[in-house]
Amino acid sequence: MTQQQQNMSNTNTNTTTTTNNNNISVNEVFWSLFDKAEKKFSKIRDLPYYERNRYDTYFYKVFKVYTQLWKFQQENRQKLVESGLKRWEIGEIASRIAQLYYGQYLRTSDASYLSQSYIFYEAILSREYFKEGIFQDLNLVNKQLRFLARFLMVCLVLNRRELVHQLVNQLKLLVDECKRTFPVSKTSIFFVKFVFCHFDILVKANGLKLVSTKTIIGFGEFYIAIVDTDFKEWKLVVQEIVRFLKADTAFMNIRPSRYSVLLDPHPDALVTSVAKRNLKLRDAILSSYHKNEVKFSELTLDTFRMLQCLEWEPSGSFYQTSAKINQNGAQGPSRINFSQDMVDPTLPSNPRKAILYHPTVTYFTAVLATVCEELPPDGVLLIYLSGSGRSGRTNSPPTGAGTSINIPKPIEVNSTGCLMLGSRGNGGSNCIFPSDLIPFTRRPLFIVIDSDCSEAFKVIHGAEKVERAAILLSATNSILIASTDSSRHQNGSLFTIFLTAPLQAFLLLLGFSCAESEMDTYNNAEKLVSSSLNDWGSALAKLDTLDHVWAQILTDPFLRRLLLRFLFCRAVLALYKPSFSKEEFHPTCLPPMPESVPPTCPAAQTLILQIADMFGVADRFIFSEGIVLPGNTDRDTDSMSSS
Repeated sequence: MTQQQQNMSNTNTNTTTTTNNNNISVNEVFWSLFDKAEKKFSKIRDLPYYERNRYDTYFYKVFKVYTQLWKFQQENRQKLVESGLKRWEIGEIASRIAQLYYGQYLRTSDASYLSQSYIFYEAILSREYFKEGIFQDLNLVNKQLRFLARFLMVCLVLNRRELVHQLVNQLKLLVDECKRTFPVSKTSIFFVKFVFCHFDILVKANGLKLVSTKTIIGFGEFYIAIVDTDFKEWKLVVQEIVRFLKADTAFMNIRPSRYSVLLDPHPDALVTSVAKRNLKLRDAILSSYHKNEVKFSELTLDTFRMLQCLEWEPSGSFYQTSAKINQNGAQGPSRINFSQDMVDPTLPSNPRKAILYHPTVTYFTAVLATVCEELPPDGVLLIYLSGSGRSGRTNSPPTGAGTSINIPKPIEVNSTGCLMLGSRGNGGSNCIFPSDLIPFTRRPLFIVIDSDCSEAFKVIHGAEKVERAAILLSATNSILIASTDSSRHQNGSLFTIFLTAPLQAFLLLLGFSCAESEMDTYNNAEKLVSSSLNDWGSALAKLDTLDHVWAQILTDPFLRRLLLRFLFCRAVLALYKPSFSKEEFHPTCLPPMPESVPPTCPAAQTLILQIADMFGVADRFIFSEGIVLPGNTDRDTDSMSSS
């Protein structure tokens, strides 16, 4: 072994000596490393994201090669540039490394990988690797466009909204400039003229073979169509992200969606019940599909919100003032250490998440089986499914209330209820039936179904194989929001918003926006909701009648928070006038909460009365006699009990 190390050392020394003395050798070594890295990258790029450890070895091998390549080009930059290395080629390497890190984040949910991806992308932006000669090379334009789109996604997940908006503006300007610089009409005219003027020469150049005018012009039209289609597709990308940000920024930067130990109860301080075992959220499968839903790339608005909700917020990250960014993307001397800002070693690891975009049943089942197989003994798997359903009935929302959020068009079919995670034109390959989930109840599951056919999934309760599942089900009918401006409220599923941002959902239900709310009032209401839900959690944990399915997940901060927000959602919709006493508009949970914890228990009514009073909308709810603001009574409202 020592001899091998000595031989490798000698080889490295000889290589270094050779490359230092010969620019061509430096060039050869660089491109040899580059080709090796590209081949390994192409192999790992298409590997599935959902297997826990199987592909770690592949990642480290690819990363090792790219580390060598990056270091080599840094040490030999001058000679490589003299040999013809372009700046965009350096940027391409950095982009590959950033993609590698982001892909590993998707596989592991490890925030450090996301942080490193950000750092490399930010370096590309600030150093403008793809800018030189960009409008002389269509290939270079596409590289810059792809870079901006990928960096947008990373910034979106990291909640770097200032930079997101800057990148969107850059993307818009670049696409518009490309349309002007590479006009299809001029290209088309030039090509047709060229073909007709030089037809004889083209025939002779092809060895006197017969080449029809139709064939040549067809090839030219194909090329033109590709150029035009590319920019049309980028126009759609711009429209997607603009629509996404419009839907998700009504309450931006008020409170992080991720779990913050500065705002949410610290995991060590949670009051828990005496359960036979305490389970932790280790994995999550997230998938949603609605016709014309808001999305960016393959990340829908609903899955994005759930993704954020199941991550830890680095302490202080959300409130740290970001450095000023100039119009070219570079940051000034006040630039902060993004790596430290985005990674907090004091926090537990994030639960691993698999985001599935329009999966077939076969693929969904394969992912589910793999994750269940790898689930640790103390782990819970969260399954979040949001989509329109097929249940053989027609939903009819209450009239006169306003517009609604994500009301799918009813379809009457004679089939068992199922949830659609893809187009109805796929012959049912995207339909998830309740029976598809039952075989996997050999492991602890926390199931969230957000659909108009959610009631069909009640059959899972009592049919489990080994482990009883914890199930949260949305209402089968979508409640209408109070505003008459429907364009303001294409904000995804209201049920999902309640689970990820309960106060925002409360205000959206009533037709409010952040701009219409006084910030002091909103902040006070946010604190009230947070402290009250924490009190509810403590009260639940002390109940002897609480089903052990819920008791064993109260130790996990993510699942506990989802359950408490569900209870808040249930209480709001139970007391809201348009849905009062209408069960089809109320979400449900299985196993059911104890009878002593009804949706309209005094604690819930008092909290909702307080919030409604803050915003002057108490008259839109129906409260029981005797429910008054806490300042007007000495009654204890912290208890979740109805008595």
